[in-house]
Amino acid sequence: MPNRLVTATSPYLLQHADNPVDWREWGDEAFAEARRRDVPVLLSVGYAACHWCHVMAHESFEDDEVAAAVNARFVAVKVDREERPDVDAVYMSATTALTGQGGWPMTCFLTPDGDPFYCGTYYPREHFLALLDGVTEAWTERRDAVGQQAVAITEAVTSASSRLVPDRLDTDALADAVRRLARDADPLRGGFGGAPKFPPSMTLEHLLRHHARTGDAEALHLVERTCEAMARGGIYDQLAGGFARYAVDAAWVVPHFEKMLYDNAQLLRVYLHLYRATGSPLAERVARETAGFLLADLRTPEGGFASALDADTDGVEGLTYAWTPEQLVEVLGPDDGARAAEALSVTPEGTFEEGSSTLQLREDPDPAWWGGVRARLAEARSARPQPARDDKVVTAWNGLAIAALAEAGALLDVPDHITAARECAELILGLHLVDGRLRRASRGGVVGAASGVATDHGDLAEGLLTLHQATGETRWLEAAGDLLDVALARFGDGDGGFFDVADDAERLVSRPKDATDGPEPAGQSSLAGALCTYAALTGSPRHRAAAEAAVAAAGGLARQAPRFAGWTLAVAEALATGPLQVAVVGPDDEARAALARVARGAVSPGLVVAVGEPDAPGVPLLADRPLVDGQAAAYVCRGFVCDRPVTTTESLAAALRT
Repeated sequence: MPNRLVTATSPYLLQHADNPVDWREWGDEAFAEARRRDVPVLLSVGYAACHWCHVMAHESFEDDEVAAAVNARFVAVKVDREERPDVDAVYMSATTALTGQGGWPMTCFLTPDGDPFYCGTYYPREHFLALLDGVTEAWTERRDAVGQQAVAITEAVTSASSRLVPDRLDTDALADAVRRLARDADPLRGGFGGAPKFPPSMTLEHLLRHHARTGDAEALHLVERTCEAMARGGIYDQLAGGFARYAVDAAWVVPHFEKMLYDNAQLLRVYLHLYRATGSPLAERVARETAGFLLADLRTPEGGFASALDADTDGVEGLTYAWTPEQLVEVLGPDDGARAAEALSVTPEGTFEEGSSTLQLREDPDPAWWGGVRARLAEARSARPQPARDDKVVTAWNGLAIAALAEAGALLDVPDHITAARECAELILGLHLVDGRLRRASRGGVVGAASGVATDHGDLAEGLLTLHQATGETRWLEAAGDLLDVALARFGDGDGGFFDVADDAERLVSRPKDATDGPEPAGQSSLAGALCTYAALTGSPRHRAAAEAAVAAAGGLARQAPRFAGWTLAVAEALATGPLQVAVVGPDDEARAALARVARGAVSPGLVVAVGEPDAPGVPLLADRPLVDGQAAAYVCRGFVCDRPVTTTESLAAALRT
C-alpha cells in the first residue's frame, strides 16, 4: 500500500512511495504528529541518483520488519536534499559534528521540536535495527540525557556558521592560493589529492582566471593536466559526452556513474574557457560533446534541464556503460573490435568489475575511423537498459546550464545552444518565479513549494547575465538585477556575507550559512560572482561593493583551504582585474558580429561584453557609444576608463592584449 509520499513531486521521494515505512514529507504536520505520539522523528535524507541511498532502501526501507519497528516507534520523514538544501545543510552539520564525516543517505533522529540527538549515514539492515532499538531505549529511559545531547548539538550547529573569519583577498593572497593548490596537485594523474577524485571545476576556473590575470604558467599547467586526464579517463563518457560525478580511483579510470547537471554545466564552461585560452582541440571537443550531452540526455520537454542520471541501472552500477572485448567485437566485428579495444583500454582482465572495462581514450584515434566506431557503439549502448533520470528542474543548476550553453553558443558559434539557454531562462522565470520570489524546483511543469535558496538566486542571476551578453536582450539583465536586489534584501547577514536561506524562510533549528564551495558554488560565492558581473555591466558601485564584501567574508576560508573556496577565489580574480568592459555598437550585421567574436575571445577574468545598437535602451554600457564614421565600433574600458574606439578586429584584438 503506498505511503504519504505518493503525492510528492520529487523523484527521490516517489522512489520510496511504495515502501512499507510510513514516510511523510518534511513539514509541520510530521512534527505535530511526533509531539502527539511523544516519539522521535526519523529523518532520512538522500537524492535520486545516490547509490547507497538505493542500497539502504532495498535492505531496510523495503523490509517489513524494519518498517514495523520504524512505524511503531517513530515518525518517519523523507527529504530530497536537492529539493530542500536548507534542511540538508542543517542536519549535515549535525552529522559531521557528531561523526566527523557526512554523506548520503543521511540518517538523523530528532526530537519533536527538530533538534538532532543522534546522526549517521548508511546503516546495513541489522545495524539499523539495532540502532532503532538503542534510540528507542534512550528516548524512553534516558530522556533528560537525550534532551541535553540535542541542545548541545543544536548549539554547535548554530555556532558553526559564525566561525568564518573575514579576510581581504589581495593579489598576494591570490598568488599564495595557487601555490597551495600546486602543493596539493597530483603531478602524475592530474587533479588534487588522492582517491576518490572529484572534478575540481571551480578550482580549475580559478586557476584559468589567475593565469589570465598574471600569466602564471604553473596555474595553466595545473588546468591542462587535470582537464586532459579527466577527458581521457573513464570518468568522461567517451561515447555520449558528459562527466560522471567522480572517480573512485586516483587515475580517473572507474567512475561513480551518476551524471549530475551541476557538474556538467560547470565543466562545460571550464573546457570552453581552456579552449578560449589555448586553442586546445581536446578542450573544444569536450566542450562541444558535453553541451551535446546536456541537450540530448538532460533536457526536459518544458525546456529546462533534469537534475541527474542515476548511478545504477536496474540496481547495477555500470551496467549501461562497461564493455568487454567480446562485446566490442559483437558490435564492430573482429578487426574494428580489436582496434577499438586497444584504443579504449578494454582488456580481457577488465578495469571495472567481472572482466568488464570502462572506456578510456588515452590518445585521439584516426578521426575518420573513430567517428563511425563511436556512433556504432553509442547506438548499441542505447539498446541496453538505461539509468533512470531525476527529472526535477532545480533553479540553481539550471542557472549554471543557462550560463554554460549561452557562452558555448557564443564562443563556438552554435546558435542552437543560445536558443536552448533562452528557452530554459524563460521556463525558470515563468514558472519558478512566483509573486516575485524564487522557488527551488519544479517537475513536469509544476513548481514545488520549497523556497529558493541563495544559490538559486546567485546561479540564476549568473546565467541570465551570461545570456544577456550572448544575446544583447535587456530582459535578462533586468531580471538578474531584480534577483540580486531580493538577495541583498533578504539573505544578507549584515557583515557582507549571506545566509543560505532568506530571512522569511521556514525557521529550522538554525539558519544555515556555509561559504564552502563544494560540488557547486556556495550561496555566498554564487551571489558574489553575479554581483561582480552585474556591477561591471551596469557600473553600479553598490553591487560591486557588495561583491567585494561577500568575497572578503569568505577570505579566511579561501586563505586556509583554497580547494574549498574555488568560486570565491575565481570571483576575487575578477575583482582584482578591473573589470574589462567591451561595448560593441553597430547595426546587426557581420561587422558588428566580427567585433563581438573578438571581444568574447578575450580571457580576462573581469570581462563583460555588451553588443547592440548605440544607446540601446536598458544597456548602460552602450550609452553614449556612437558609431565611428558610420561603422560598427568597439569601446574597450578598464575599470570604467575607456580607450579610443576601434573599428577593426585587428585593432580590437591588439587593444585587448594591452
